Amino acid sequence: MMKLFPILALLTLTLWSCASSAQSSFKNAPIAELPKMKAEKKAIVIDVRTPAEWQQGVIAGADLFIDYNSPTFQQQLAKLDKSKTYIVYCRSGGRSAGASQVMVDSGFKNVINMQGGISSWGGKIIAKP
Repeated sequence: MMKLFPILALLTLTLWSCASSAQSSFKNAPIAELPKMKAEKKAIVIDVRTPAEWQQGVIAGADLFIDYNSPTFQQQLAKLDKSKTYIVYCRSGGRSAGASQVMVDSGFKNVINMQGGISSWGGKIIAKP
């Protein structure tokens, strides 16, 4: 049994490191960089706030609204092209970080979380009816 322990430990470490390196991560950027990043990366901007928050207004340039708390969130993501670049924002950055991680875990390659969210946004907000 003592000879087996080092082999098992090595195997576990190898499997863990392979799993960790295979999983990519999203990028974080300050919300103030959104217009520049959208233009440079030809990115799609996703607002992941609730419908009530969305009705209060959205950042100019937002392309999609997908409520992170919706039970259909992952189904809506499945309709998107995973090879494109997506910029995700919410009210303060927490839900967008969670949404960004779900996207990466679902196979999206280029996901950027806007830190600070719409609460930190100093640009134009478009009112919704």
